[in-house]
Amino acid sequence: MAAISFGLKPFYEGIDMFKNLEEINSRPAPFEYYTAADLWTNEHTAQQMLQYHLNDDIEASSRNSTFIEKSCNWIADRFDIKRKKVIDFGCGPGLYATRLARKGAFVTGIDFSENSIDYARNAAKKEGLSIDYLVSDYLELEATEKFDLIIMIMCDFCVLSPAQRKALLEKFRAILKPEGSIVMDVYSLTAFEKKSESATYEKNQLFGFWSPNDYYAFVNTFKYEDEKVLLDKYTIIEANQPTRIVYNWLQHFSFDTLQAEYKQSELVIRERLGNVAGGEFSPGHDEFAVIAGH
Repeated sequence: MAAISFGLKPFYEGIDMFKNLEEINSRPAPFEYYTAADLWTNEHTAQQMLQYHLNDDIEASSRNSTFIEKSCNWIADRFDIKRKKVIDFGCGPGLYATRLARKGAFVTGIDFSENSIDYARNAAKKEGLSIDYLVSDYLELEATEKFDLIIMIMCDFCVLSPAQRKALLEKFRAILKPEGSIVMDVYSLTAFEKKSESATYEKNQLFGFWSPNDYYAFVNTFKYEDEKVLLDKYTIIEANQPTRIVYNWLQHFSFDTLQAEYKQSELVIRERLGNVAGGEFSPGHDEFAVIAGH
């Protein structure tokens, strides 16, 4: 049967478009999908992420170099890292790992992105620094050695589901020396309350971040009030390519909820701070940091 036409658009095509828009705007269950590997291993987006890491004017992937320098100075002084074993989960292009190695630490860095690790390895080679870099999903890390200090910075912990966070904290407990420390930052409930739901679309959104070709990006932001979870759902549509959907989950924490997760994995938060540069804790800030251990 021929499609019934209204104007120039076939009726059946309108039904398909409606279904597509319904799917684009659909709200998944919290952490129903996990697409971090797609974001960090896609050749184009991985290169874009590396450029974001290295751009001092953009804090989407890394903080600015002034803060990183301050943070590394604080970490070095607070934990006396000289000749200590440090592992950086989600190390990116080695912005922390390089600085901590300069200060005499034995550093291991682990990250999804081969582009970022290649950059980090080249930077270490140029400076004559011995840093052990691993291209891997840190959730799958099978380390046998023990570390004096574990760092996970830029709120990376927040992108993980409850089950993933529990597995990671148990991994931390297994590889942390008895007197060792964990340093981590997370998004606060204050940051969650500032966000609102939205739905937008844009051609070549983020200046071509998602593809070297023309595309349309639909961006849906969903809030999950009970779970204190935020989702940015990106639907990327380009000609003659399968539609891509990337889910960027962000768990937000109070100090008590984060502390409860640590306790479940038999770890103890020793101190809370405003940031990973030793800033003073404030419940009104968008982020906070903790020092934890056995």
